[in-house]
Amino acid sequence: MARTPPMLSRRTLLIGGGASAGLVLAWAVWPRRYAPNLPPAEGEQLLNAFVKIGRDGRVVVAVPQAELGQGSWTALAQILGDELGADWRAVGVEAAPIGPLYANPLLAAEPAEGFLDGIERWREQRLGDPAAAMLTGGSTSVRAFERPLRDAGAAARALLMRAAARRWDLDWRTLDTAAGFVGDGQRRLSFGELAADAAKEEVPEHLPIRAGIANRLTGVALPRLDVPAKLDGSAPFAGDIRLPEMLFASVRAGPDGASRLKSIDKEAARRVAGLAAIVERPGWVAAVADTWWAANRALDALRLTWNFRTAHVDSAFVDRALVEALERDEGERVFSRGDIAEAFATGNVLRGHYRAGPAASAPLETLTATARFDGETLEIWAPVQAPALARAAAARAADLPEASVVLYRTLIGGGYGRKLETRGVEQAAAIAVELKRPVQLTWSRLEEIVQDSFRPAARGQILARLAEGGMIAGWKARIAAPDGGEALADRLGGGRASRAFGAPTTGAVPPYQIPNLVVDHLPADTGIRVGAWRSGAHSYTNFFTESFVDELSRIAGVEPLSFRMQMLGDNPRLARCLTTAATLGGWDGGGAGGAMGIACCSAYGSHIATLVEIELTAAQDIRVLRAVCAVDVGRVVNPEIVKQQIEGGLIFGVEAATANPIEFDRGRPTARSFGDLGFPRLDQAPEVSVEIMESDESPGGATELAVPTAAPAIANALHSMTGRRLRALPLRMSG
Repeated sequence: MARTPPMLSRRTLLIGGGASAGLVLAWAVWPRRYAPNLPPAEGEQLLNAFVKIGRDGRVVVAVPQAELGQGSWTALAQILGDELGADWRAVGVEAAPIGPLYANPLLAAEPAEGFLDGIERWREQRLGDPAAAMLTGGSTSVRAFERPLRDAGAAARALLMRAAARRWDLDWRTLDTAAGFVGDGQRRLSFGELAADAAKEEVPEHLPIRAGIANRLTGVALPRLDVPAKLDGSAPFAGDIRLPEMLFASVRAGPDGASRLKSIDKEAARRVAGLAAIVERPGWVAAVADTWWAANRALDALRLTWNFRTAHVDSAFVDRALVEALERDEGERVFSRGDIAEAFATGNVLRGHYRAGPAASAPLETLTATARFDGETLEIWAPVQAPALARAAAARAADLPEASVVLYRTLIGGGYGRKLETRGVEQAAAIAVELKRPVQLTWSRLEEIVQDSFRPAARGQILARLAEGGMIAGWKARIAAPDGGEALADRLGGGRASRAFGAPTTGAVPPYQIPNLVVDHLPADTGIRVGAWRSGAHSYTNFFTESFVDELSRIAGVEPLSFRMQMLGDNPRLARCLTTAATLGGWDGGGAGGAMGIACCSAYGSHIATLVEIELTAAQDIRVLRAVCAVDVGRVVNPEIVKQQIEGGLIFGVEAATANPIEFDRGRPTARSFGDLGFPRLDQAPEVSVEIMESDESPGGATELAVPTAAPAIANALHSMTGRRLRALPLRMSG
């Protein structure tokens, strides 16, 4: 039997009355200035901007967020379907069209602002089309759209109940919905029978929210909507698009995306069978042929050479830039609490120095896009996390107005930030307009690695003073790093949308009760293209924090778990995660000769504690044998999806923490393949157990939550096992 969500049982206790009694909210899902632009298909009725219902009873939910494996299509449809009273077997999804109604309110507005406030504030401050904030990132999908989708479901439900009440001559508020029907306890009508009449009804000023715990979808591990098609191969990924007379393209660019072409051997390329054209643009060259393999062979034959704008950039330059930034006295103070000068006035000040190298995105699906231009309209099929920004980029590349560009969003084959980039869309658009033929552009694995937008390299210096009893009296974190979010926003022209991509010090404020605390950012220019990455700056700031906390616990002579627990008086949710992970994982105390490490994190409105057990191979490679994660993500929509994302995020973090370092030469990485990156294989993946804490709190994010805890938990386990403290990512026992 499915576990009853705490949210629903709580409503039952608070709300009395009949079956349809429930919480009431004012109806204001979207501003009246914006009309829904969701097109209904034949036989469908549009009830509002988020839901259509067909004559056959099928419920189609328009999902604003991209599906890139994190389960957003299922979770968001589940929220609306729950409030509507739908039959899950009749629920389907489609990608919402580009429009301000689908702007991500958490990324368009300050966190305290609501859905309406977010998109209206965007417009009022002249930050461009609010649709530009239609972004998937930052583990915001459920957090951002739970309320709008629940409101939309409630509104559609009210329309259906009103249509049924009109037929039966009843008060609509005495009716209820369940399993795709409207009923009064004696009679029932299907959603399909009522859809046409419901579309003619008026939405009431106040909406009743469904009460009761029966026939609910929220909190149930329902099967994912995207999985069956992915298993049978029918899911429409970008590489599956086929158009009449379509050509295939491969592309190569200079080392920083802005270098200029120095020489090209077109005659050699023309000898490749199937070559149709060579397209040159400042900074990149594409070969176009009747197959992608022919196009890529022709590209190799071109023997391109470039004028390197970043010839001076190598690994030593990157590290030197960070060191020099950290040596500067002044930086930007991004957080301050208490009096740090007074805290450091007496007693010993302890110092920890940490470093994180660049990390690759390396998605399985490289950047790709298909474009078709008929002389007036440019059509684009592409996997994108920021559809409005991608459409604008295509329009600029094709020198067309945005109104002449139609973007079709496909499923995303991985990326977690990489598919915010629009370079592939721009290139496909330019090629299609020049050749006036449909073109599918796919980046090679080599191009994907060389042109990656890396998680920035960073250095951290943390100063702390311990008080009596082992408590931390003062903490000063100085983070030297480029601003990957700002760099990406500049490339996309997204302005305020840079909030989605994170700040270089995000996560640097520890989740502990430290009375005197400051965080400074020291900007650094490393000469490397940087951008969004799964969990962003959390991945290195939490490594710095949780490693140093572990070091301080040893200095204080307090067991690492107890050291953390004594400072979590104002964060009981994280404290519960820590004790749960330690209990389920069989925490060994972190003593010398052990093999366990522990780390925690509060981020994305959620909390997590991770315990790992490791071993060292004969070659001194680190292998994580098992991991236990205890998470509090607030109200849970679909517990199985939460578990999947915690498992996947933890393995993602383990891969990044134990992979090969990424070295640079003349502005580009020396790695050329997955093998060069040194990711662990599937048979080397740890056994991961996930325990979800029951909670009535607002939903938090899960997709990126586990990533930041992997590296410090491994480093702390290594210290217990070997006595050696590794302070640089990736973690290497040699060197």
